[in-house]
Amino acid sequence: MTRTLSTGRLVTVIAVQKLSKRFGAVEAVTDLSFTVPAGAVTGFLGPNGAGKTTTLRMILGLVSPTSGTATIDGYRYVDLPEPMRSVGAVLESTAFHPGHTAHTHLRVLSTAAGITPGRVNEVLDLVDLKQAADRRIGGFSLGMRQRLAIASALLGDPPVLILDEPANGLDPEGIHWLRGFLRALAVDGRTVLVSSHVLTEMANTADNVIVVNHGRLLASGPLAEFGVLEDTYLELVRS
Repeated sequence: MTRTLSTGRLVTVIAVQKLSKRFGAVEAVTDLSFTVPAGAVTGFLGPNGAGKTTTLRMILGLVSPTSGTATIDGYRYVDLPEPMRSVGAVLESTAFHPGHTAHTHLRVLSTAAGITPGRVNEVLDLVDLKQAADRRIGGFSLGMRQRLAIASALLGDPPVLILDEPANGLDPEGIHWLRGFLRALAVDGRTVLVSSHVLTEMANTADNVIVVNHGRLLASGPLAEFGVLEDTYLELVRS
């Protein structure tokens, strides 16, 4: 599952095997299997209600599967020795204390995880929020909050990033920044899984694509195999 890069970074694979989740009579995810390789951006695509967020939450140990497994480097998330140093995540439900500054928010997280305080300034710089470090989060735009959420996910310098609709709230400049940022993470050898409904952006960013609908896998593979992504995607979800 892992090997060591020349940089010393561990290459980590996400593996989902026969994963299912039922909420009462509703089967949100059904017998879903896929892998997410290291050193690449993998786009996780599907309509609203397709089961994407439920799947991500199962990978992150926030929802227990009815059956099947979701592992990171062969471990369930809850069994990882140092979760914050292994996996960084941004979910749509990410919330912040409006009275805290960006620096305070990150300092609280880093202290709780035993991460050196110097890392706070590093991640603020990575997401271009250093000049806003001492501003209260309550005054942040949605795009700035998204950047802060990504900074939070990067605190532990994790080899795996799981991002749920990270482009939400970003203006065109922010989306351009995000594209380059995700590509840089992949070049660095990290495993990057991104759920999105912005097909044009995924066509410019992803190396691999997974398409789901009604909780079931429709297709997965290298982006090049999908031809014109939007056309192939629409054909899959409408069939």
